[in-house]
Amino acid sequence: MTAPHDRATTTAEPATTAEPVTAAEPVTAAEPVTTTEPVTTAQPVTTAQSVASTERVTSAEPALRYGFGTNGFSNHRLSDALTVIADLGYDGVALTLDHHHLDPFAPGLAARTAALARQLDRLGLTVVIETGARYLLDPWRKHEPTLLATEGRERRVDFLRRAVAVGADLGAQAVSFWAGVRPARLDARTAWDRLVAGCADVVEAAEKAGVPLGFEPEPGMLVESIDEYTRLASALGDPAPFGLTLDIGHCRCLEPYPVPECVRRAGDRLVNVQIDDMRRGTHEHLEFGSGEIDFPPVLSALDEVGYRGLVAVELPRHSHDAPGVARRSLDFLRSCDPAIRRAVRREEEMA
Repeated sequence: MTAPHDRATTTAEPATTAEPVTAAEPVTAAEPVTTTEPVTTAQPVTTAQSVASTERVTSAEPALRYGFGTNGFSNHRLSDALTVIADLGYDGVALTLDHHHLDPFAPGLAARTAALARQLDRLGLTVVIETGARYLLDPWRKHEPTLLATEGRERRVDFLRRAVAVGADLGAQAVSFWAGVRPARLDARTAWDRLVAGCADVVEAAEKAGVPLGFEPEPGMLVESIDEYTRLASALGDPAPFGLTLDIGHCRCLEPYPVPECVRRAGDRLVNVQIDDMRRGTHEHLEFGSGEIDFPPVLSALDEVGYRGLVAVELPRHSHDAPGVARRSLDFLRSCDPAIRRAVRREEEMA
């Protein structure tokens, strides 16, 4: 990890990660999202079924690298959250910059980032930077202002530049961000032009810093699908730093393809993966086994496309039981991991 250094700070105010929205108005986490006809999937593997099937194989090395998001540890100090995540056996952390977790607008950012880099190194954790804090930029309006806003777009761009700088200092795998919801009175063409211009500014900062970007399609936002991400990347000229953040739950929520096919369509554009369970048409991040996703084929698809970045659990509404949720989540993911499942089959064949 490179040693952090001081960077100029403007007086921008905080930012956030989005949750479901339709048209122009944000939706609650459990509110349905309009989608195409549901894609049928295999019956999901429950946590109990999956973990029980792999109890005997504990020495096999997983094919994938798993992380947990700090937005699921919002009641913990950041240093404590990282310690718990590492002690449970995770490979990395998805760090959401927020007022209580490495606030990018508070004094002493360079020193605080340097201290964090040292802790991550001691704990052996890889990091991804997430930028979806709810009220970091505006204490009244969740996730505002966005790159589409009529007023305040420059605050969002400034925040994302700060996130890129922090990512560079921490040696982050990627910096993840999204489009935002189109304001009710804003026409689609103007919204698109604003998004392209804002992304171009962030891409320029990422190119200079040598940090990959992971743009996340988000239900209810201007860009909510893999195909729309591809259109945006094309409009930007397909710049090398402009990769894809794929939330596995979002694929089940609204993509027209089976979830493993979404992974294959993302292919080598993938720089960041968020993982959670979800139901068709409802943008609500659920613990594994509570939704409709069959996870072993999804993790196998990630292995097949050669993805070796973090697969980070995204459960932002589960901080009340963060250590328990994190423990159960890692047990479940390991039990669905393709390498561990292959080891289980070999054990059963030899029994």
